[in-house]
Amino acid sequence: MTESNDPTGSAPEPAAAPPPPAPEAGTPAPPPAPYSAPPAAPVPTAAAPLAPMAGPADGPIGQVRSTGTCVLLTIVTLGFYTWYWWYKTHDEMKQHTGNGLGGPVALILAIFVGIVMPFFSSSEVGQLYERKGRPKPVSGTTGLWYLLLGWFFFVGAIVWFVKTNGALNEYWRSQGAQG
Repeated sequence: MTESNDPTGSAPEPAAAPPPPAPEAGTPAPPPAPYSAPPAAPVPTAAAPLAPMAGPADGPIGQVRSTGTCVLLTIVTLGFYTWYWWYKTHDEMKQHTGNGLGGPVALILAIFVGIVMPFFSSSEVGQLYERKGRPKPVSGTTGLWYLLLGWFFFVGAIVWFVKTNGALNEYWRSQGAQG
């Protein structure tokens, strides 16, 4: 075998180019070479699988309100407690889910067109259950108790309130509220 055909021989390595001189302090960096190749993009790697979505995020849990105490406070305050109840419950539901009327809008509606509030309140309480995949114990039509029988010794209003407040209290307890 000759030197050029020697499989074990090594080819001479080309001379490496010397590194460029380090820039001195205070001098600007040299501009990039024209027509140079763009910097290499990072090679994408396999990402870790995403965890399944657990459902809508929940905010703070609302307060459980005794139905009897609420009825008593409504009688003692000549009905003004209902404005507070609508404000607080709608505010808590809005903070918990991010959806709904919210306290200020509920209060304005309660003062100026109060007849719509039983429908809105029952509907929002039912939607709390629906978000969790549970059957709705109350809905907007539950407000018909208030509308149709509210005039008869407040029987309809009491039935509506017992159903709606009871469902709301049960929901808050299922979320960890005490009371």
